Amino acid sequence: MNKSKLAVGLLVVGSLTVVFGTVLVFVGPIIIDNQIVKNLVIDPKNEMSYTMWKDVPVPFFMTVYFFNVLNPTEVLAGEKPMVEQRGPYVYRKRIQKQNITFHPNHTVSYLEYRSYFFEPSMSVGNESDVVTIPNMLVLVRQHCRVHTHSFIRTGLLCLCSHLSLTASSPSVSQGAAVMMENLPFAVRLMISTTFKTFKEGPFLTKSVGKLMWGYDSKLVDFLNKWLPGMLPSTGKFGLFAEFNNSNTGLFTIHTGEDDIRLIHKVDSWNGMTKLTNWKTPQCNMINGTAGQMWPPFMTKESTLPFYSPDACRSLELVYQREGIMEGIPLYRYVAPKTLFANGSDYAPNEGFCPCRQSGLLNVSSCRSNSPVFISHPHFYNADPVLLDYVQGLQPTEDQHGLFIDIHPETGVPLNVSIRLQLNLYMKKVSGITETGKISEVMMPMMWFEENGYIDGEILTTFHTNLVLLPKVMVYMQYCFIVLGLATILGVVLLHYRKKASVKDTVHSADALKQDGQMYRE
Repeated sequence: MNKSKLAVGLLVVGSLTVVFGTVLVFVGPIIIDNQIVKNLVIDPKNEMSYTMWKDVPVPFFMTVYFFNVLNPTEVLAGEKPMVEQRGPYVYRKRIQKQNITFHPNHTVSYLEYRSYFFEPSMSVGNESDVVTIPNMLVLVRQHCRVHTHSFIRTGLLCLCSHLSLTASSPSVSQGAAVMMENLPFAVRLMISTTFKTFKEGPFLTKSVGKLMWGYDSKLVDFLNKWLPGMLPSTGKFGLFAEFNNSNTGLFTIHTGEDDIRLIHKVDSWNGMTKLTNWKTPQCNMINGTAGQMWPPFMTKESTLPFYSPDACRSLELVYQREGIMEGIPLYRYVAPKTLFANGSDYAPNEGFCPCRQSGLLNVSSCRSNSPVFISHPHFYNADPVLLDYVQGLQPTEDQHGLFIDIHPETGVPLNVSIRLQLNLYMKKVSGITETGKISEVMMPMMWFEENGYIDGEILTTFHTNLVLLPKVMVYMQYCFIVLGLATILGVVLLHYRKKASVKDTVHSADALKQDGQMYRE
């Protein structure tokens, strides 16, 4: 009797275990997804994720390469430029959000500041290296301030990647000459005389440190004295002179509290919900996120849209392939060839024109009409004719293509490499003798890579919470099913075994009885 009750009990337990494991098969993924949603919402109560969103805790670096012009004299005579890539010059980047304000409509506003610190041990050369590049700042008639933003301020766990360039060199450049091409001839001659007075030519030879962070200029001092307010600053001028401790404007993004599908998407930038720089409503749209993270539960059909304020437009990366990083599954996203295509090759980009060859983004419309273009480094994925302009360029996908590796379940970037190049359109301008006989050329000046990846304690935490624990739950649900089935099978086998044993005993008793009867007879 006791054994029968035990068998029934085991049968019930086994059945319940199978049912529980089966329920987990369907409920488990929902539990995991709900936990992901709960942890991703931008909320100070989510201590770990909020802290990582507010202050990027992973190492992130900006790497700078200059294109040193080897034959500036020959270029002035009309020959093809020859350039030599110098670098890398590596800077550690620190990112921090400030003025964080939450709003009742489930959005949050913030200013994001960044600072840079030179890393000699990671660099090839140092900031005292001297290079020759074209002068690119416009100080006569107009001042051009160009930011070549990272397109993606991506974060590793909130990673942001800004590739910004402030073109605030004090020298009046070839770029200035092109901008002044339509001025009266007499005015151009007068401006050319001013250039000569201050010994400003079409090329600039300075140390990397001065080009990056600024240097003194008599021309700047003169303009600040006699034309106050013309320049945005009265201090030193350099490609990154105003870069440290600067921000990219006031972003307002969705927290995801009311709808996780909206998390990180831009609600407004500097109070604007659309731009006015471009020719079509589509090009003026502010799409996607702020380039830090994306909504979770991505598929291979998902894209990575984001708004880049310094590129003056929204951008979008596309899925390329699957991958694994330290056991964590990922999707790799890259820039499509249409990203910087001109309007002739890709009709939706017509609103960004006037365009030149495909592979160049004309940012002049939002940067004081300066003839500045951004592209992929070494004109990767651009019209091959651009490589004919300059000697010394060798584009490859591995070295010059950009990518972002995303954990699809969370929308968190795991590994980022954002690469952009700054180019200056140069040509001879009548009346500006400094331009000599320069042939029409799209001149590469420098390119940047901002890269970073999750590692150390953060990688361990990420792997534990988002890879190991879900796997444990999957294993548990099947363990419950197997254990339950094994229990049921065991009870059944014992039942039949007991039944067979009783049958054998009865059979043996009958046989003995028959044998006894035969003996008596």
